[in-house]
Amino acid sequence: SLFLLWRTTKAQIYRNWGQRLLSAFSRTKTAYGYTSLDNVNEPDRRRDDMPSFFVAETVKYLFLLFEDDAALDLKSFVLGTEAHPLPTVRASSLSWPCDAKGRQKQDSSTEVSDA
Repeated sequence: SLFLLWRTTKAQIYRNWGQRLLSAFSRTKTAYGYTSLDNVNEPDRRRDDMPSFFVAETVKYLFLLFEDDAALDLKSFVLGTEAHPLPTVRASSLSWPCDAKGRQKQDSSTEVSDA
């Protein structure tokens, strides 16, 4: 995504491209939201739908592209499906329940029986 490329490189070209995307969206504005096109070479032929990912993913990534880095700390969060921020294990109070070989860690709060 342009957002991740911007955050990684800080190359202004990615924000420039994001601005061009925002400008292009004005051509798909409808009375109730935004539409999609069957063919970008025929912008007057619009579909009668707005895909859910447009707001859930596209607009969210564009917001993050132009927002300060503090809006989402990429060391504390990963972006899942449709750009949903999920806390990393390191950033939460959770701990991974398995060791490096995938075996459950033994501690005083966990008892494992041989039965």
